[in-house]
Amino acid sequence: MATKLEITLTKSVIGSKPAQRKVVQALGLRKMHQTVEQQDNAAIRGMITKVAHLVTIKEV
Repeated sequence: MATKLEITLTKSVIGSKPAQRKVVQALGLRKMHQTVEQQDNAAIRGMITKVAHLVTIKEV
């Protein structure tokens, strides 16, 4: 069974770079403290790396 990741937006995207805003949006996050579940794969891990300072990750 593939593992999943719980990704929570913990910091605001206000003041962040436009590319980082798009990554947050592509992850499915719209509001502060919103949590989404994504598959654990290389693409998602790369996106998380780009916005690691804005999100918290938990393996499910």
